[in-house]
Amino acid sequence: MKDHKTDKGPSFISLNEAAEMTEGTRITFMPGVQALYAEALKNICFAKQIPVIRALHPPMGIDKETGQDRQARLYELTRQTGLPTMFYEQERPRNVWTEQLALAERIGSSSRMLIPADFDHRVTMFGLCAVVLAEDGLVWNMRILNDGALSRKYGYSKAASDAAPEKIVQIIKVFDTHLSQQSERGSRYLVGDTLSAADIYWATMSMSITATPPEIMPVTKQNQGMLKYFAANSKRPEIAEVLSDRILDHQRYILTTYCETPAVLGGDPL
Repeated sequence: MKDHKTDKGPSFISLNEAAEMTEGTRITFMPGVQALYAEALKNICFAKQIPVIRALHPPMGIDKETGQDRQARLYELTRQTGLPTMFYEQERPRNVWTEQLALAERIGSSSRMLIPADFDHRVTMFGLCAVVLAEDGLVWNMRILNDGALSRKYGYSKAASDAAPEKIVQIIKVFDTHLSQQSERGSRYLVGDTLSAADIYWATMSMSITATPPEIMPVTKQNQGMLKYFAANSKRPEIAEVLSDRILDHQRYILTTYCETPAVLGGDPL
């Protein structure tokens, strides 16, 4: 993935500029923050060798000066406010990971394919991705571990929060089992014998339950609190018990081999 960069890091265009452009792939980001869905899409594009133009994703809340919803324009353009939004050429915006992956697969068709041609493998890959990315998956449950503005957006309740750790444990076990079975047949990947989207999505999203070193995920003023929260998740006894070396080795291998590491975030490095 090639970025528009300055000496201080990647440059970002405005949301309106991204919406008005008629060429290229534009993705919304929050500078300095490794927002997981945006980071995963960036890694998908990097693996697919798709040049990306970064656009500013508006933050949640009300602008103190204008009194206006800061995400009103994003909602007007896309009828949703989630991060990231993906624009391509003059096509409609994509906000759902399945559509973003399909688009990346199409526009990066000259590079490695991340959706298996074998339909049995495809079923496995999309199933693994769903328990990470979809409702009630890994990231969903990670976000409702604690109460807060973002967790309420994901349906926080005490009952849901109490159930979340065991769901996270079960998801980790699913991936550990797949990696163990694949290792026995001589593969380092989750599906078949080659890299798939499942590897990239899992390696990226599992950073929410691991202590990721700065050579992979640099610390910024904007993400330091998030990184501490993710590292704390890895130390929860029930999660720490199932975070095998196999899980951590796969994460590091995929991120350092197929993704841009250290991650390029912008923002204010520490």
